[in-house]
Amino acid sequence: MSKTIVLGASGQLGQCLKNICEKRGITEFIFPPEEEANILDAEALEKLFVAHQPAYAVNCAAYTAVDKAEDDVDVARKVNRDGPEIIARLCQKYGIVLVHVSTDFVFKGDEPRLLNEEDVAEPINIYGLTKLEGEQVITAATDKYYIIRTSWLYSEYGNNFVKAMLKLGAERDELGIIADQIGSPTYAIDLAGAIVDIIVSGKDAYGIYHYSNEGVTSWYDFAVGVFDISNTTVKVKPIKSTEYVTKAIRPAFSVMDKSKIKSVFNIAIPYWRESLTTCINILQTS
Repeated sequence: MSKTIVLGASGQLGQCLKNICEKRGITEFIFPPEEEANILDAEALEKLFVAHQPAYAVNCAAYTAVDKAEDDVDVARKVNRDGPEIIARLCQKYGIVLVHVSTDFVFKGDEPRLLNEEDVAEPINIYGLTKLEGEQVITAATDKYYIIRTSWLYSEYGNNFVKAMLKLGAERDELGIIADQIGSPTYAIDLAGAIVDIIVSGKDAYGIYHYSNEGVTSWYDFAVGVFDISNTTVKVKPIKSTEYVTKAIRPAFSVMDKSKIKSVFNIAIPYWRESLTTCINILQTS
């Protein structure tokens, strides 16, 4: 199997990739510490690439604080655009295939239809804009890339919606959760598995792909699912986006069409509640 370097190894997706590699007995993935793999340090990254000579580089590093990004534009842009450009240029120089993770937030999300890879990206917040800029600099800098857009990422690692709901559900009697934003949750372990499958396939079907768990839901129904599965007794009230004002505007409907990744790589994608059940079972027994 090809040697692969994972950048952003300490984050949620990076830890999930490590988990998948351990489960599958894969030893060719390298998870360097952040001080050796700062995506904004071109010299350090080049040393890393020269030392390990990987065939693939997976970029899991990202600025993901959606609301904070509205005021923290420069930092968000450095991490989400400038970092990927540095990685892509080095990948092109050394013949490395880049796997980069993007987001459904590159879309405006104002139409209730499945979004495919050919649809025009029109981000409506700074986070989405900087992630789109990251996609654009990658496609301009290198020929060999897989950009995988995902959505509503969660797992037993890091900070995410599922863990926040479990915490709040244990602390409060009632919660108001937005019911008019529709998307697809993604268990980061499933996404990590898909990334490994793409690399193992050895195919050169480069381009942009969509990946999330199967099914469509709202944040309200997602929260209800968390509480149902975890047997948490808390009243959940559906609210409108206008009742919970945030700094950044979110897409109202950002469900992505996953036909391409399923057909090209023969990837089976679990239904979101099945994966949520797996994650919650792990969280409750760990």
